[in-house]
Parts: sequence; structure tokens; C-alpha cells
Amino acid sequence: MSASGFDARRFKTLERAGFNRIAARYADTAHLRAALADALLDAAELAPGQTVLDLASGPGLLARAAAQRVQPGGWVLASDIAEEMLAEGARRAADEATGATHDDAGAAHAGGPAAVSFAAADAEHLCVPDTSFDRVLAGLALFMFPHPDNALAEMRRALRPGGRVVLSVWGVRDEVPLIARAQDCIARLLPAPKVARPSVFRFGEPAVLEAALGAAGFGDVRITPCRFTCTFADAAEYWQAFLDLAGGAAEALARLPDATQQQLRDAVTDELAPHRPPDGAGYAVDALALVASARA
Repeated sequence: MSASGFDARRFKTLERAGFNRIAARYADTAHLRAALADALLDAAELAPGQTVLDLASGPGLLARAAAQRVQPGGWVLASDIAEEMLAEGARRAADEATGATHDDAGAAHAGGPAAVSFAAADAEHLCVPDTSFDRVLAGLALFMFPHPDNALAEMRRALRPGGRVVLSVWGVRDEVPLIARAQDCIARLLPAPKVARPSVFRFGEPAVLEAALGAAGFGDVRITPCRFTCTFADAAEYWQAFLDLAGGAAEALARLPDATQQQLRDAVTDELAPHRPPDGAGYAVDALALVASARA
């Protein structure tokens, strides 16, 4: 436990429980973040035959898409601290392979289960050999690690010389109402936590993200913004989407009394008022993420 009272082990336990809880729903809401996933994969400049490590992979959304891009001959390892997330990804990968088309020789097209493996792992303490991957991916993950410097050091260790880490993080808070509106609602109705969680916006300034990558020994840092908009039919759909993304925060909220949870669901309507379009139908909520690529 740090001098501030932050307990990294407890934090990881809560994150693991939260993401295990939301595994299927996290995968089901992937379409909301599709533009960001595509931007990260494009920045990775994947090529046939490459080996890829996907950290905090969850249900393997990036890993399974990356596997398509590194065929023939490539391989992706999807890792996460939440084993139910990985199990959900393995199930979906198997389902996709079952429905895959085949060529005249009967071989499944690229990206089948043989191209993706799943392994539970802590990104701050990876059990992989040195210099064993061409790319390391980490989508919306760096800010969740209690010790991001340790995670970045592990990423660099795992990369071959000249390999690249490619990751995404949320931008500054004011540019991410997709997350901030729910946080504002929680802050308005609930007492402040005794021990603050690491902010999901702590790498939102490009200079801060570039400095972290540089301190870990990476060079040729490239950072580009990715803006996208999520639409929701009503406030309840928005709130559920937030919970389906929130991991440890969702786990903590799930432990609140039912009446308090309902109060939060009802109150978020006020926070979303600025995001109602002129026709009054539903809500359109923006988000800014940063996509960074850096060479080992």
C-alpha cells in the first residue's frame, strides 16, 4: 500500500472482478468503440507473419481483428488479468471459426482459433520471453495499470528491437463526456471515495503520454487523436453502456443498495441533457482518445 493509502493489489482484485462480471456485455458493446479499434489497428501497421501481444485484451476484440491482419503465418497472444474476459473471447473466436468460410482445399480462412491464443497475465509482470513479439497492443488500458511505468517496461522487454507498442488512452476529461457524464453523476450523488482511484484521463495530454513512453525507453513516438460519437436511445442505455465499460468501478457500483443504483440510473438523465440532438431523439455523446505508436 502506498503512502496515499492506495492499495494496488486490492485495486487489481476489484478490476478483475468487475471485468469478469461484464465480460459478455463488454464484447456486445464493441460497436461503440469500433472507430477507435480500427484506428489502433491501422496505426500498428500489422503485416503477415508478425507475432503480436495484446495486453488487457478483454474478450479479445483487438486480438481477433489483429489475427486477421497477420495471416498467413502470424500469431496473436491475448492476455488479461480477468480470466472470464479471456474465456468469453475464446468462445467467440471458436464461434467465428465455426462460421468461417473455407477455400477449395477445405482450409479455414485467416484469423481462426489457431492464430489466437489466450492467457491470463498481469501486464505489470508478464511471463513471456524477452524480445519475442513484433507488436504489443494495449487498447484503453495503460491508465488502468496501478504502475504504468512497470507495464511499459514489460512491453519494451517483450518487443523485438524495432518492434512497436501501439496503444490507446482516453483524452482529457472535458473531451470525453462519454465517461465524464457518468462520473459527474456518481460524484453528485455519492460521497467521495476514501482512496482515490487512478484517473482514466491521466494520459489524456499528448505530452504526458509521450513523456511516459520516452521514460520507458521508446522512441519515434507518434500520437494521433481519434474522435468518435456514441448514440443511445435513452439515458438507461447510456448508463448501461458505461457500466459495461467500467470494470472495477462497475463492480463497486454493483455492491451498492438497489435503491442507490436506481437513483444513479435516474439521475444521469440530467447530466446527459447537453447531448440531446435537436430532434430530441436519444443522445449523441462524444469521446476523444489518443492513439500512440512508439518503437522499441
